[in-house]
Amino acid sequence: MRIATWNVNSITARLPRLLAWLESSGTDVLCLQEAKVAEEQFPFAELRERGYEAAVHATGRWNGVAVLSRVGLADVVKGLPGDPGYEGVSEARALSATCGPVRVWSVYVPNGREVGHAHYAYKLEWLKALRAAVAEDAAGERPFAVLGDYNVAPADDDVWDRAAFEGATHVTDAERAALAELREAGLSDVVPRPLKYDHPYTYWDYRQLCFPKNRGMRIDLVYANAAFTKAAQDSYVDREERKGKGASDHAPVVVDLDLDPDPAAGPSAPAEG
Repeated sequence: MRIATWNVNSITARLPRLLAWLESSGTDVLCLQEAKVAEEQFPFAELRERGYEAAVHATGRWNGVAVLSRVGLADVVKGLPGDPGYEGVSEARALSATCGPVRVWSVYVPNGREVGHAHYAYKLEWLKALRAAVAEDAAGERPFAVLGDYNVAPADDDVWDRAAFEGATHVTDAERAALAELREAGLSDVVPRPLKYDHPYTYWDYRQLCFPKNRGMRIDLVYANAAFTKAAQDSYVDREERKGKGASDHAPVVVDLDLDPDPAAGPSAPAEG
């Protein structure tokens, strides 16, 4: 079973690439972030033609999350229970669903903007609410993972140059402590392997030739419980999908699990790609 997470930075802009990638990668479940469309504008028909159901939580602004699945889609929950909201408004940043034998969350953690900003405080409160919301599933026996754009680099090795981020968000002690508390709920960081270079960065800014120079960050994460982690056979960053015209500034993170997507159907066919 192949599961992935990808911040597509606008599904409208990225749709041809997304459809081609789903076909070539053989992905069974994709957690998607930054859809940037209203739910009624989501490309349900195009995905259905390729065998994918979609659960979507989006409002047409800069966020929006989804889960795409070709192995079933059930028990969908839109939004984050206990969401602190920003300026009194709950944003479309979390969605959970059961896909075959696995339960997943697709999350787009608030950026934080700058240290000391109200959005930074919101980010920390949001991560605290996420920990509370996933605690039961994290401790359970069913394979479970929280996948998405966390907007936090867990360690200094997860950014191209720690000095370049001094005083900025994504690397602060408070953000990393929030991630540590999330892991303490019973989750482990499924660290992918890079397909090139030494570090599995998942995001490269569009500016200043960051991608060609490999000035990246690892902020797209897979935090999984013991059952999911035990089943994980491989994980990698599909860096190739960051290349070329019209690419997102994030690359997909892929995890291969030794699980039958449909236990009642017998052995599954090998994944493509």
